[in-house]
Amino acid sequence: MVDRDPSQRRVLIDMIAGRDGSRYRVAGCETPSDLAAAGRSLSKAVLIADVETVGGPHRIADIVQAAPRLIATSAAGSLNVAVAAVKAGAIDFLPKPIGAKALIAGLETAVASWQTERRNTPGPNETKVETNATDFAGFVGQSAVMQAIYGQIQRMAGSRAPVFITGESGTGKELCAAAIHAEAGLGHRPFVAINCSAIPAELIESEIFGHVRGAFTGASDDRAGAAELADGGTLFLDEIAEMHLPLQAKLLRFVQTGRFRRVGGTDEKQVDVRVVSATNRNPQDEVDAGRFRADLFYRLHVLPIHLPPLRDRRGDILALAERFLRRFAEEEGRSFRDFHPAAAATLEACPWPGNVRQLENVIRQVVVLHDGGLVTTDMLPDSLLDVAVPMAEADGPILPFREQERRIIETALAAFDCNIQRAAAALQINPSTIYRKRQAWLEQDVA
Repeated sequence: MVDRDPSQRRVLIDMIAGRDGSRYRVAGCETPSDLAAAGRSLSKAVLIADVETVGGPHRIADIVQAAPRLIATSAAGSLNVAVAAVKAGAIDFLPKPIGAKALIAGLETAVASWQTERRNTPGPNETKVETNATDFAGFVGQSAVMQAIYGQIQRMAGSRAPVFITGESGTGKELCAAAIHAEAGLGHRPFVAINCSAIPAELIESEIFGHVRGAFTGASDDRAGAAELADGGTLFLDEIAEMHLPLQAKLLRFVQTGRFRRVGGTDEKQVDVRVVSATNRNPQDEVDAGRFRADLFYRLHVLPIHLPPLRDRRGDILALAERFLRRFAEEEGRSFRDFHPAAAATLEACPWPGNVRQLENVIRQVVVLHDGGLVTTDMLPDSLLDVAVPMAEADGPILPFREQERRIIETALAAFDCNIQRAAAALQINPSTIYRKRQAWLEQDVA
């Protein structure tokens, strides 16, 4: 940390120690020349640098050669300073006063980018394989909230304890379970998923534990269930809150002992599986309402992980949309390669109640029904435009979307005294979106 103000250094150090002091070692420097003594390998450090202390934005380009992960800070709060710092190589810009949440999020993003680069750097006898740095075990996104999720998955993967995933429909709960399975090094072992809400109540016990011939009408043969098929691997029980209470009691015994009987059978079987559960409901509410056994919940809720809705990770929307666009364009034989800026802004402005699944379906619909180099706003579903574009005043002119977007962002900035971080939080968009758009408007105005 480089800042000539000792009180500012002390405040930021206390913020880091208070949030995640066990993860970071912090060295405070008063001048850029103190950097050499702060660490022997600045390439493996994150530098938080006050722009004025280091001599202005133009000095950042020189510093990032030694410390590539540089977060610039400034009390000026000027858009020109922010843009110049990012162009010079800073990975983020935090206007002062800096909030603890923004500071930790910036650090998490910086560390995650270094870890991703380290994973993708070949050894002396390896060939580098080009990968997308935003990917993690099937996920797409590099927002701070998702980087935190990736870290949770990695820490949980090595354990055999049950995992309980919560999140709205369409946030990727099965993908998360599969990622935990893969990160545990079980890729060669079975991963068996059961959707408890998609199976009739009278059949779900058989689906999980199997049945013997003659156990019920239609049971013409012995059949192994998901628990048996997942032996040695992972059993994923999606929407577990939909499971009826009598079966919950049998599941509790299975989770405790690994033992079960097939429906209609007498022989007890033993398996070794890791149980991962998920629900789109609030599990504690289900327990309080008597719809979910408390003892089963506490048995399953050992390692909890909550997947954020898409509206809380707006910085990932375009990355996801671009991935879907490339995939569906290839599948459907279309020539789409990118989004028109207005269409991209519309996607970022949508609330996405159906989360990633809804975004995926929208992009697929666009690709199937249209063709061209760029996806434009007129190709997007009308229902999407209705919720994304602000309503014009009844007695006023209908402004182009780009003008409405600029007006909304500038109004938010004025409301928060030009604090980009707070304005972005209020609009539920990534601060970098505001930086990028304001720079584009500046260039247009100059031209």
